Order: sequence, then C-alpha cells, then structure tokens
Amino acid sequence: MSNIVYCIGGLGTDEKIFRNLVLPGWELKHLPWLIPNEKETLEEYATRMIAPVTEDNPILIGVSFGGMMSIEIARLRPVKKIILISSIKTHRERPKWMGISGKLRLHKITPSKPNKFSENLANKRLGVTNEKERDFANAYRRSVDKDYLSWSINQIVTWKNHWEPENIVHIHGDKDQVFPIKKIKATHIVKDGTHMMVMNRAQEVSDYILASLA
Repeated sequence: MSNIVYCIGGLGTDEKIFRNLVLPGWELKHLPWLIPNEKETLEEYATRMIAPVTEDNPILIGVSFGGMMSIEIARLRPVKKIILISSIKTHRERPKWMGISGKLRLHKITPSKPNKFSENLANKRLGVTNEKERDFANAYRRSVDKDYLSWSINQIVTWKNHWEPENIVHIHGDKDQVFPIKKIKATHIVKDGTHMMVMNRAQEVSDYILASLA
C-alpha cells in the first residue's frame, strides 16, 4: 500500500504551509499551484494539476482553496480519500458575501496594492497569532502571481459545486473567519481553530489526519 499523501495548499501558498504537520509513516508530496492559461476552466486546471500523479486512487489533503481543488480532482479520477482542512465541500458552505460578490462581479474590481492596513485586516481574518505567521502570510500576499490570484478568486466566488465525495474527511476550526463554521458540516472540529490552524494548531490537525488514515 502506498504511504504517499498529496497536498494542495491554500490560495497561492506552497509546501511550507504543511511543514508543522507530523504524520509518522506518511510521505507528503506537494502539488504546486500553476499559472492558469487564458480562459482556463476549473476542470482544465485540475487536469493539469493532477497530471504528475501516476498512481491509482491517491490520497489528497487540501487546505482552503486547495480543498476545493481536491474535490474538482476527484471528479476527474478516483481518489482513495480527501482530507479537507479549513475548506468547503460545496457552494452551500461558502459565506453568502462571497456568492454575492461572484454574482455581481465585485471581485473583478482591481484591488489596490497591499498596505499595512489591508494586510492587518486580512491577517486577522486568517487567524494569524504571531509575528512569524504574519510575515509568512504577508510574503505570499506580496509575491503571488497576479493572473493566478485573479483567476483563483474568481473560481472561489463563482464555484457552483453541490457534489460531495463519499470518502471525504473535513477538519475545520470553530473560529475560522474565512469559512465560518456555522455553514460547515465538519467531521472534526478544532476548538478555537482559525483559518491558519494547519500551522498554529498543527498537532491537533495531525492527530485528526492520522486517525483518518488509520
């Protein structure tokens, strides 16, 4: 049996977001975000993203937008298990304001460059708890590819998925401000967990993952 778990980070992040997880006996392989092609659909993008995985029935871990992408990948090929962290399974679990933004195309308004005020506001919503996490979030926010960011935000706010794979595990924090728990049907709830709990509550998240993989 393969002991590989394929990981997809949150919006624009890389493998560093998984560095605090402790999963003895399991090898984590990161699937990096790609620069989207012009007018590329979510299905087309998911096809390219999963292309490096050659084994049958892989196990996927997806954080935030990475969880949504994991579900899109499961539409294309069989997966053994999907583990969502701080994510959503369907558009019904998405906050109402995101759906409204998608319908009115408010997200198409060009955002201003990051500044101290906007970064502090965004970090509060993420649940940043210390200077190291703040620097981590700010660095990605400032370096993310603009085409990728615009494409990804559009996919999130216009996502219309209503299908839930049977083999899914959903780990969510009850203090998540990006995807509030009140709309989430989670299998495991981390008390006081925020949207960044994969980093700052990694031991509890790891325990839930290991129990799911057992």
